[in-house]
Amino acid sequence: MTDYDDDRPEPRGELMIQLVPLPADTNANGDVYAGWLVQQMDTAAGTLAGRISQGRNATVAMDRMEFLSPLRIGAQVGCYCELVDIGRSSMKIHVEVWTRDRHNKGSRKVTEGLFVYVAIDEHGRIREVPEQAH
Repeated sequence: MTDYDDDRPEPRGELMIQLVPLPADTNANGDVYAGWLVQQMDTAAGTLAGRISQGRNATVAMDRMEFLSPLRIGAQVGCYCELVDIGRSSMKIHVEVWTRDRHNKGSRKVTEGLFVYVAIDEHGRIREVPEQAH
């Protein structure tokens, strides 16, 4: 999907949120709904976008996502985010989701995606992203 290494043994980016899906988050087979996972990814990336933009932001796009393997109930889920690009008012954030099953010590990547945000003001209008310190 990306030019990142899919066989990379470690997550790329900063851990933004970590949680465990509950029975209400799954289908009849015990697999977590894709929509639940996308919501967590958007929350994680939106948190980083808010930190970068120092205020409100809005999701304007998501790149194609592939779900590499099912996510089971009770698995520990971590969303890792990395700023890929920053424009005058926009931010592109790469998100990887890694999981650790209850009975397995190793981690595995479940999915990844690219989320695009714009900084907005209190009226919902696009504004500039503040200059970033390096």
